[in-house]
Amino acid sequence: MQLRRGVYGFNRCSQLGRKNTEMSFSKTYARLLSGLILLLLSCEIANAKNLVPVEIGRVPYGVSIVASFAPNTNTSQPQEAQQGQAAATKPGSVIGTVLDQTRSVAAGVVVRLTSEDKSVSQEVVTGDNGQFSFSNVPPGPFKLSVSAEGFGNQEFSGELTPGQTYLVPPIVISIAPVVTDVKVAGDPVEVATEEVKEQEQQRVLRFIPNFYVTYRQDAAPLTTKLKFQLAWKSSTDPVTIVGTAILAGLQQAGDQYPEFGQGALGYGKRLGAGYVDVFASTFLSGAVFPSLLKQDPRYYYKGTGSKRSRLVYAVGNAVMCKGDNGRWQVNHSNIIGVFAGAALSSTFYPTTNSGMFILSNGFIRLGESSLAGVLQEFVLRKLTKTKQPAADRSGPADAAADKQNGPMPSAKKP
Repeated sequence: MQLRRGVYGFNRCSQLGRKNTEMSFSKTYARLLSGLILLLLSCEIANAKNLVPVEIGRVPYGVSIVASFAPNTNTSQPQEAQQGQAAATKPGSVIGTVLDQTRSVAAGVVVRLTSEDKSVSQEVVTGDNGQFSFSNVPPGPFKLSVSAEGFGNQEFSGELTPGQTYLVPPIVISIAPVVTDVKVAGDPVEVATEEVKEQEQQRVLRFIPNFYVTYRQDAAPLTTKLKFQLAWKSSTDPVTIVGTAILAGLQQAGDQYPEFGQGALGYGKRLGAGYVDVFASTFLSGAVFPSLLKQDPRYYYKGTGSKRSRLVYAVGNAVMCKGDNGRWQVNHSNIIGVFAGAALSSTFYPTTNSGMFILSNGFIRLGESSLAGVLQEFVLRKLTKTKQPAADRSGPADAAADKQNGPMPSAKKP
C-alpha cells in the first residue's frame, strides 16, 4: 500500500514536472515569437517610409487587386528635362516691313521664309501697310527672300531663338536694272560677199591662189551665187592656167598618155584635157554639189588645240565639212564631186579600163584634199598674205599674228 502510494506519488510528481516544463517552454516560445513579430513590424514600418503605393484604378467588383509598391524615385528630374526640351523647341515669330526706294511701304510684295535646312518654307504677301508676319517658326537660322514684279530680289538672314518674336529691320527693295542686249548684225548675204572678196585676195607667196579658205569660225554661209563666183575665180585665175600648162608639159616630156602623140598637137590635147579636168572638178566639188546639198566648200582653219587634234581635223577635211546651217556633217559634196570629176575625165583621157580609172582617180583626189588640209593647217598659213580689217580679227593675239603672218588660209579645191 505504501509502495503504491509511493509509485503514485512519484508519477504525480513526474506529471507535475512535465507540465511545469511545458509551461516554461510555451512562455519562452511565446516571448521569442512576440519579439520576432515586433522585429518584423519594425522593419516593415521602416521600409514603408521609403515606399509609395502604386495608384490602382477602379476595377470591377469581384476582381482581386494585388497592391504593388515601387521605389520612391525622384520624378521631378524627367519632368524638368521634358519642360526644358519643350522650351528649347518652342516656335517663335518673325515680323517686318518692306519699303521701296522712296521709303514708302510696299504692298503686294512676296516674302518667303526658309529655314537653314530647307525643312520649313512659308510665303506671305505684304499688306497695305507693307508688313509681313510669320508665326510658328521653329528656332534656328532662317532666310527671307523678297521679290516683286519690276523690282530686284532682296534677301535677309537671321537666327530665331526659342519663343522669340524677331523684328526684322525694314527691307528696302530697288528697281531691277533693265539690260538691253543689242546685237548689230548686217545682212548675211552682204557679210558673206565681203568675206569672199577678202578670200579672193589670199595668195600663197603673194601669187598662188588660195581662195577656198576661211579663218573665221563663224563665217557667213555662202549663197549659190558666191559658190559659183568662187569656183570661177579659182579656175580662171592666170596662175591656175599656167600651172595646168606646166603639168601638160611634164606629161608630154614623160610621154604620159602616148595616145595624144607628141608635138604641138599632142601638147594641146594634154593641156586641154588637164584644164577641163581642173575646171570641171572645181565646179563640181566647189559649186554644183555644195549648192544642191547646201554645204560649205571652204576649209575652216582650226589653228588651236594639240597637233594631233589639228592633224586629224585637217585629214578629215576631205570627208567632213560645215553645212550652210553651221553644223558639221559628212562632206557629200566633195566625195560625190571628185568621183563625178573622175568619171568626166575618163571620157577625154585615153584609158582601157574606165571603171578602174574612175576609182583610182577619185581616191587620189580625196587624198589630195586631205593633204591640202594638212598643208593649210600647218604650213600655208604663214605663207599666205592678205589684207584683213583689224575689226574682223578675233583678238589681240590673233591680230598680232595676222599682222606678221597674214590670214589663215584654207584648203584649195582642185
